Amino acid sequence: MSNKLQAKDLINLGLFTVLYFVIGCCVAIPIGFVPIFMPILGALWALITGIPFMLFLTRVKKFGMVTIMGILSGLLMGLTGMGFWGVLTGAIFGLMSDLILKSGGYKSVKKSLIGYAVFSIWIVGTYIPMYFMVEDSRASFAASFGEEYADKVMAVMPMWSIVLVIAGIFVFAILGGLLGKALLKKHFAKAGIV
Repeated sequence: MSNKLQAKDLINLGLFTVLYFVIGCCVAIPIGFVPIFMPILGALWALITGIPFMLFLTRVKKFGMVTIMGILSGLLMGLTGMGFWGVLTGAIFGLMSDLILKSGGYKSVKKSLIGYAVFSIWIVGTYIPMYFMVEDSRASFAASFGEEYADKVMAVMPMWSIVLVIAGIFVFAILGGLLGKALLKKHFAKAGIV
């Protein structure tokens, strides 16, 4: 088996990235309109996308596929107006996840769960403007959704909450990975992931 990505790998990568992103958006879009849910949005994304990501891992046998998925996810998030910080965080946490998966020979359930949890932290890229570019972020929310919405979002996103956001994403990604593993037991066995 070649270590280079082949056309089949790229097709799987494209299909699963779109599936992952669309399923995530099905949760994020309706919940994102309620300011109080903004701090838990990333965690809910990680929970629900555990299923398609774990299915994707049954197809991943080559280094770099998860990194590319992270970059593409960040790019798609940027194109939806959430800023392009997700491209950078997608590359960083995708690469870290790839390293974790490779260390398990792409056959370890434990490494798959940890790899998914680490990968999911890429979502923090969408929060960076709210924490580090507060005035610009508030102005953007106000222009799109009104002053009241902007005030409420910024009120539930104090700087210290970034630690809770990251922890929530990690924990809910583990839960999402376990859910995906349970639902996809047959696929895991077929792929030799134990």
